[in-house]
Amino acid sequence: MEKLIIPEQNIINAVCVYIARQKNTIPEEVEVELMYDDDSGFTAEAYVKGQQQFLSTLNLIEALRMTIKEFLNLDPNSTGIELILDDEEGIIAAVH
Repeated sequence: MEKLIIPEQNIINAVCVYIARQKNTIPEEVEVELMYDDDSGFTAEAYVKGQQQFLSTLNLIEALRMTIKEFLNLDPNSTGIELILDDEEGIIAAVH
């Protein structure tokens, strides 16, 4: 498979769907902020109905795997996902 780049907005969308399913709400009710820190790596904060939820790198990868399976019809377990901090594009994901 050729390398596929997932832009930051699509990662945010994937996390919104992921959190919405956990909280039994709709993705439009979820606000997500992606972050990168040298110590903790890639993380995100999600806000749903006034509640804050912290997501680790593992949670972000899990959200992307769900999206890859459902929307791209690819096997999420046979793909490698690498989160990348890009100077111009922000946080992106490379899928191999």
